[in-house]
Amino acid sequence: MSTTTANTPLTSLNFDNSFTARLPADPELDNYPRQVYHACYSRVKPAPADKPRLVAYSSEVAKLIGLDPDECCSALFRDVFVGNTVLDAMEPFAMCYGGHQFGNWAGQLGDGRAINLGEVVTGDGTRWMLQLKGAGLTPYSRRADGLAVLRSSIREFLCSEAMHHLKIPTTRGLSLITTGELVTRDMFYDGHPRKEQGAVVCRVSPSFTRFGNFEIHTARNDIALLKQLVDYTIETDFPHLGPPSVDTYLAWFAEICETTAAMIVDWMRVGFVHGVMNTDNMSILGLTIDYGPYGWLEGYEPDWTPNTTDSYGRRYSYKNQPHIGQWNLAQLANAIYPLIGEVKPLEDILAIYSKRFLAGWNSMMAAKLGLSGFVYRTDDQLLSELLDILQRVETDMTIFFRNLAKIPEHFSGNSGTDPLAPLMDAYYFPDRLDMDYRALITAWLEKYVGRLDRDSLDPVARKAKMNSVNPKYVLRNYLAQMAIDRAEVDDPSMIEELLELLKHPYEEQPSKEKYAVKRPEWARHKPGCSMLSCSS
Repeated sequence: MSTTTANTPLTSLNFDNSFTARLPADPELDNYPRQVYHACYSRVKPAPADKPRLVAYSSEVAKLIGLDPDECCSALFRDVFVGNTVLDAMEPFAMCYGGHQFGNWAGQLGDGRAINLGEVVTGDGTRWMLQLKGAGLTPYSRRADGLAVLRSSIREFLCSEAMHHLKIPTTRGLSLITTGELVTRDMFYDGHPRKEQGAVVCRVSPSFTRFGNFEIHTARNDIALLKQLVDYTIETDFPHLGPPSVDTYLAWFAEICETTAAMIVDWMRVGFVHGVMNTDNMSILGLTIDYGPYGWLEGYEPDWTPNTTDSYGRRYSYKNQPHIGQWNLAQLANAIYPLIGEVKPLEDILAIYSKRFLAGWNSMMAAKLGLSGFVYRTDDQLLSELLDILQRVETDMTIFFRNLAKIPEHFSGNSGTDPLAPLMDAYYFPDRLDMDYRALITAWLEKYVGRLDRDSLDPVARKAKMNSVNPKYVLRNYLAQMAIDRAEVDDPSMIEELLELLKHPYEEQPSKEKYAVKRPEWARHKPGCSMLSCSS
């Protein structure tokens, strides 16, 4: 581990480490797993990597934090963002938090494999926390080693950037660097561990504070520290709400409910399933955070979960995400209750979450169908019928909604041509579409086109609207796994290719059509291409 004072673009970044300056630290400086009390964080240094190698970086994120992308190819950049060098202005630390995991209180969790380097403040006053994932042991690592492997690091790096360009609130990925060391992991927790390449991702976010940061202090009845953290969070991340007070706490909670609802609506829009919606994985800024066993729906299966740990109960399945969002917010309400002293105001705000989500869902689904707005009298049944039809045969969600924009405005099931022709690419087994199914979806399409006829949008505007919310390209698990397979034999080219592809998910990219097709049959049950575990 080294530090540097040399004058470079990296060392010129403006670090304002307010989290460590204003909140209490763990007094113990030795780095070993333990329970940490009366503190919001522990100071800890990243573990050195033997032979680090830069695999990929995001020039967009570099610019966000005020760094020239050319600097990302420097040796100093590599050493800083793998953890070998700590800049003088950095104050590395790991956060203390708890959480509910799969509905059960898990006690202290904390940054077990994440180390925050510090907060960069850019010229316009924007604050960015820089965090290394996989850089070694922390006091919160419990029985683990604090390291991460290449496969999970690739998935996190690519998905962070893919979600941003899908217009979904998210943390970002600055860099992906291999460590040159091997890490033992049991990918499916089935008794078959193997050695894998180690890697570190630098994650970037205005804040990595989670619901669990507040839960831990309430669970320990450390209300003074709870208040200190809430006040700091409001003053730093929510200054528009005004000075901390009971009314401000309620306004703060209401904003978290609204941004959480909006985020989950966006997840549902593109068919994204987080997979591990524990309260320690929920951002107080309404950002998608902690990319583990995530996935996109291939066939439209509302009960699908990408997480092997969740395969029995399916608590975090696609259809359950809205409910789990509210359940998690209820745990946050319980955590801040000591600062409010009344139940009803918190219950009233939680009730608003459901209304906000439903309104957002209806508006979002109307946009996916190319409607100028949602009209309950006609559109509620139209939507429910469509979602039922999509489950009757294996239908690719992404392709179906993208191709729905190709349905002619004068559609008729009696035109003499195959009425389903624009949608055929979405069916995994088109030869299984029997007469009953064809009659059902043809009748729905006739209703849909009739609804479009009564709408105010012209066909060109309708198609543009649909294509702006229905992506053509998403980071399907099999694509990520293909990139992983190549990178593990020292060919990172597909990472760069996917990174560029996913910058334009709503655009036609004629030379990239091969990435806009259904999951191939070889990937249906291939490890890493469907369900995954939390192993990294």
